[in-house]
Formats: sequence, structure tokens, C-alpha cells
Amino acid sequence: MSDHLSIPSELGAVTISTDAVAQIVEHTAAECYGVVGLEAPNLAGKLLRKDGIGIDARDGTLRIALHVAIEHGLNLAEVASTVRSRVAYEVERMTGVGVDAVEVHIQKVRRSA
Repeated sequence: MSDHLSIPSELGAVTISTDAVAQIVEHTAAECYGVVGLEAPNLAGKLLRKDGIGIDARDGTLRIALHVAIEHGLNLAEVASTVRSRVAYEVERMTGVGVDAVEVHIQKVRRSA
């Protein structure tokens, strides 16, 4: 995984860190109806306090994976579809970088507080 994505232009290049993209993903996912939080994908991620977002920048495009907890009682497929489309749209809109894929992994189903 590259730590930065460089976008060439006529006047020079714009470099965006994958951490900045991850923040866009985090804020967008949190705004989606039914998402009650992000979850680390495994025990090692929980111990290292990873936020459940993976960004892979290759060949000028992005592949995004996020691990979420969804509110109990909702249609999981619909919530995941909404998250996938909103994240792709917002990342493309805010960065100008194409998104090849957004993989939504539902780690937990829980009641919202």
C-alpha cells in the first residue's frame, strides 16, 4: 500500500495522503443511516487501535475497505450498499481520484446506544 497518491496536472502534482482519504471515508460512513461505528477487522487491529479502514492507492485509483458495525434490525445489504455508494461518491468528489472499489465488511450488528 502506498502512503500517498500523486495526481499530476499541468502546473505540478497534488499529493494526497491515504490518511486524509481515510478521514473522508470515516466521516462519510459515520453519516450513513444504520452505521453505528467502525470496527477493527481482527484482534491485532483492536490491540493496535486500528480504525477499520484500509486504503490501497494504485495506478492513480483507490480501493477502499471498511469494517463497520450496523444497527440491529436494519437490512444489512441496503445499509452496505448505501455506505459503498456514498463513500465512493464523496471520495471522488473531494479528491478527484477515481475509486475502483469500496468493500464494506459488516463486523458486528449491535443496538445503537
